[in-house]
Amino acid sequence: MSDVQKEISRCAWCNSDPIYIAYHDNVWGKPEFNSQQLFEKLCLDGQQAGLSWITILKKQQGYRDAFANFDPKLISEFDADKVEELMLNPNIVRNRLKINSIIRNAKAYLAYEEQHGVDSFSQFLWAFVGGEPIVNSWNDKSQVPNDTEQSQAMSKALKKLDFNFVGPTICYAFMQAVGMVNDHLTTCISSPKR
Repeated sequence: MSDVQKEISRCAWCNSDPIYIAYHDNVWGKPEFNSQQLFEKLCLDGQQAGLSWITILKKQQGYRDAFANFDPKLISEFDADKVEELMLNPNIVRNRLKINSIIRNAKAYLAYEEQHGVDSFSQFLWAFVGGEPIVNSWNDKSQVPNDTEQSQAMSKALKKLDFNFVGPTICYAFMQAVGMVNDHLTTCISSPKR
């Protein structure tokens, strides 16, 4: 790590791994409104369950390659043979429940958009924060919640639509990642409150 990187203050969860630093500085907390990108991120956050985010982040390209760049239509056509093929893929987390969750979520996504229109998934998700980012002013990582009323409501609504691996904590991590909630600490270089 260079002297300049040592002097830069980032959120406490961001370690010195260049992949993590790039993710923190360029992705985390930046508003994303594209429905398919939101679908990808929601699926990837579900893959994190029980693991560290850096594990999934390092496999992100592997997931994109394995899951047709998160094209819900293509994923929804994955069959049992494809699941068995994915179970042998070292570039993703080889967990049958998690693999099947992406396929299930793709079907749920398509059903929602068929009923509500193309790109309606983004509007649906952003409605949980009133359509614009919630900007918090946390001074310490201990102040940042694991879930909120909004993430609990999102989780409940997604489960009702037949999504899975979308508990309140996963939904809150998702909301932070896609900029629905900006939880950069006030001391962080990426904080809007700095």
